[in-house]
Amino acid sequence: MVWVPLRTTRTDRRAPLCTPTTRCTTMSLEWLIDWSWSLDGLRDFIATGIQSFRDCDATALAAVACLLVLFVWYCYHVGREQPRAYATVNALMQSAEANGVQNGYVYCHSPECVRCTHHDGLNQKLYHNLQEYAKRYSWSGMGRIHKGIREQGRYLNSRPSIQKPEVFFLPDLPTMPYFSRDAQKHDVELLERNFQTILCEFETLYKAFSNCSLPQGWKMNSTPSGEWFTFYLVNQGMCVPRNCRRCPRTYRLLGSLRTCIGNNVFGNACISVLSPGTVIAEHYGPTNIRIRCHLGLKTPSNCELVVGGEPQCWAEGRCLLFDDSFLHTAFHEGPPEEGPRVVFMVDLWHPNVAAAERQALDFIFAPGR
Repeated sequence: MVWVPLRTTRTDRRAPLCTPTTRCTTMSLEWLIDWSWSLDGLRDFIATGIQSFRDCDATALAAVACLLVLFVWYCYHVGREQPRAYATVNALMQSAEANGVQNGYVYCHSPECVRCTHHDGLNQKLYHNLQEYAKRYSWSGMGRIHKGIREQGRYLNSRPSIQKPEVFFLPDLPTMPYFSRDAQKHDVELLERNFQTILCEFETLYKAFSNCSLPQGWKMNSTPSGEWFTFYLVNQGMCVPRNCRRCPRTYRLLGSLRTCIGNNVFGNACISVLSPGTVIAEHYGPTNIRIRCHLGLKTPSNCELVVGGEPQCWAEGRCLLFDDSFLHTAFHEGPPEEGPRVVFMVDLWHPNVAAAERQALDFIFAPGR
């Protein structure tokens, strides 16, 4: 509402002398009088509004205030939270259970799976998935993925031998064998705060090894020497329901990680155990879009991880981040009495993969796609 000074007509007033001075004086007096009337009206309007507000029901006012606070909190929460993937870990777990995935480690037997099957039409399959994603959502932010798929063969063949991802290479990502803790600071700190929780659940699981047989849920991996066991909670983007139920607190912790890869075939979470005298053969990971996080649970002496020719040692209660698309190996040369080397391993997004790219990659590399 705009308040405009009112003009009044005074028929009983005698006309002033038509001189500039008297005309200006008369107009100024009339303006002030009329403006004061206008201010009185504005004051009355404001007073009426305040009184109406006071007369409102207290319960209704409290409800409006609560809704306003909730709206402000929601805007803040959405603004600070990183975009999540399409499906939750719970949804993946239910899907895995429905498909009968109940053992500790599964291989995908689908001839169409882009993670497990290597064939000449892989690039065409990836490009088809990208087109389908863009048709449903948007091409915005897809330039780097499009470039990577279009020239995937050249990238994989021309990479130096120190870094050769086996399945998918995303160009223009910073490459280094190891990452600082600040690369995924929130998730690193969360894992380290829950070190004792994860360790306790591992120790409960490990008691089953006393009968000298491979307990249900564990997988024995091929190694040149020694024994390497893994207990998967998430295997190639698929939750393992029976294993998750045996580690409920660790499983719930995965849902609190901001950058955990849980919805595509490059995402894994497991407990990894190396017995004394074990050497893992040098190998490359499938992609550079992730960084692998190792939380040390038990770290005897003479245990090392070597990535890109650079050795590092684990430490109990501390996270070690590395790019497993680099050539890497691990070994445990400590004495038998010190027991196994144990880490909790989880795959996190590379910090330089944008949110839109993460969503697209989850779609393109969805389990079974």
